[in-house]
Amino acid sequence: MGVLDIFILIFAILLIIIVMMQESKDNINDAFSGQKTELFKNQKARGVELFFQRATAILAIAFIVLIIVSAML
Repeated sequence: MGVLDIFILIFAILLIIIVMMQESKDNINDAFSGQKTELFKNQKARGVELFFQRATAILAIAFIVLIIVSAML
């Protein structure tokens, strides 16, 4: 297991943790009642939500780049 493989494993674990820490925007009641309230769906992310969104995007891009580099080697 090379150094690149260790970085891939670390980024994969971090990506899973960040995604699991995000709050779901869907309500389970909407699935069963057929209602879909759009009142608060268009709000911009702020604070911790914005940090999680940006961290997820950065980690996902870095993970994909590492996978591509690993495949080329």
